[in-house]
Amino acid sequence: MKPDDSASHYLGHRSRLQQRFVENGIKGLQDYEVLELLLTYGVTRKDRKPVAKALLKRFEGISGVFGAEIHELEEIDGVGEKTAILINLMQSLMELCVKERTFHKVKISSPEAVVEYCRVSMGWLRDEQFRVIYLNSQNEVLSEEVIQEGTVDQAVVYPRKVLEYALRHKAVSIILVHNHPGGLLKPSRSDIELTKRLKNTSEEMGIKVHDHFIITRDGHYSFYENGLL
Repeated sequence: MKPDDSASHYLGHRSRLQQRFVENGIKGLQDYEVLELLLTYGVTRKDRKPVAKALLKRFEGISGVFGAEIHELEEIDGVGEKTAILINLMQSLMELCVKERTFHKVKISSPEAVVEYCRVSMGWLRDEQFRVIYLNSQNEVLSEEVIQEGTVDQAVVYPRKVLEYALRHKAVSIILVHNHPGGLLKPSRSDIELTKRLKNTSEEMGIKVHDHFIITRDGHYSFYENGLL
């Protein structure tokens, strides 16, 4: 195929993908086609299908692609800095959209909404992270703080740090959240002991712990629903 023919074929394919999306939305495209269409806005005049398929294979699905770090994306042949930033930006935009919908007027609408937001923002993280959502008496969100990154256990998640933020924001209740990158939807002994420590210490300060969620890419675990709070 001549260079001009190749460019013409690519542009025609891009146009067809765009039209299918306009007519049928995202449901009218395969996962690799969704990613391929996005990639056309990062680098033009080049077939992005092989790159899209390589990304899906490397990161085990489209959610994994959007959860990847910029430097990880750049390890894929054909993905430059511009494209990697575009993909990473899309993940950040999705997180902001879900957060805005979840915390509409900075108020928690339901436990399910919190879980949805946390799965988008934390479900595909490769390292463990412990967050606390601070609320006022109307369940309005005062702040969301990352307390610890890396291995989460009693030794590093100090109740003092959690409560310092609570006092700073004048919170009356909190929601604890951490992720399990390995996908295990079951609290460890350390998770249970840590939750008890935080609950007891918080209650001594008049601060209620509504729940502690474990988040994975495929689901969640509620300490409250399982009688551990």
